[in-house]
Amino acid sequence: MATTQTQSADVIAQTKAWVEQLIVKYSICPFARREVERDSIRYVVSGSSRLPAVLEDVIAECDYLDQHPGTETTLLIIPAGFEGFWGYLDLVDVANELICQQGYEGVYQLASFHPDYCFDGEPEDDPANYTNRSPHPVLHILREASLERVLAAYGEPESIPDRNIAFARRKGRYFFTQLLATLSCKHEDKSDN
Repeated sequence: MATTQTQSADVIAQTKAWVEQLIVKYSICPFARREVERDSIRYVVSGSSRLPAVLEDVIAECDYLDQHPGTETTLLIIPAGFEGFWGYLDLVDVANELICQQGYEGVYQLASFHPDYCFDGEPEDDPANYTNRSPHPVLHILREASLERVLAAYGEPESIPDRNIAFARRKGRYFFTQLLATLSCKHEDKSDN
């Protein structure tokens, strides 16, 4: 099923709101604020729900980043076809393999976000999972050189996951479910007018 232009705009708006109102506001990623302020994050919706076409989109975005050094990162949003978390994880595995096969190992890496994200070995209802839960499935394509640079300049980068887990558990599931629902509803209300 192809995604219409209006649907794509809605999906991008919801994802941008998630980045700004959760990831940046609560410093889930302490490096995201700078890129939001620089407007250097590319948001792209995959128009396909099929694995081969989504993989083509991943490589197209790597090519785009090669050609546009001012764009720091791409969030490839996949609103259809990978709603199930386990199928999405298969996509992540294949996409990582493809990045290596295409010569991008050490150049780009993927971070993964999904509405039903669950860390390995953790219960599904653990609030910590919300640090990687997004309105739609997302493959985040990161420049490895940039990531290495910001991590080297950040005091104790290994503390970030533990800080996020503690924050998420302190806030609780209700906080995150309400926030994600609000992000979706606000944009749907605007697009209905």
